[in-house]
Amino acid sequence: MSSPYGPQHSPVGDVGAALMMIDSRLKGIHDGRTEADPEQQSLIDQFTASLGPKGANDLLDGACMLIYMFMTWLRKAHEDHDKDVIEYVVPSLVASLRMMPKSIRPEAIPTMAGLVIAAGTGLSPNLWRKQYGSWIEEEMTPLEATTFLLAEHINRITEDPDFATRLISEALTNADED
Repeated sequence: MSSPYGPQHSPVGDVGAALMMIDSRLKGIHDGRTEADPEQQSLIDQFTASLGPKGANDLLDGACMLIYMFMTWLRKAHEDHDKDVIEYVVPSLVASLRMMPKSIRPEAIPTMAGLVIAAGTGLSPNLWRKQYGSWIEEEMTPLEATTFLLAEHINRITEDPDFATRLISEALTNADED
């Protein structure tokens, strides 16, 4: 039975821009920069300010689509080893988010876990979240952190620091060809 929260009912958004932001964060961390580079942060702030409301919503939808795509890949990888993706991904994600109290407010963590669980069970994280009302400002950093942590989790599993980015880039390229 089809769910109204299925990915086929969800907007795709600007996956490319969301991926660019996550890839930038991944590269910064791998280069040893744990603090936001002021110049890079300024460019990101200028970029997001230039988007306008529709562009910001597209970026938000794109981040949720990344979460869905990452969790789909992780679910398949875990199923290949007879493991449950929720059991193996969500606890470490929640633990990581809890270690960021300056950036991630505790009340945002259940929502981020819900997004990941929705995606891990084949539902659109964005549609799942929207049933509870509009996104709020305090959820933007946790959403970015969640997307980043899933990408980093995939990179660690594959032992390839660029695998998650390449996974999405190839999916986008194949979608353009179809």
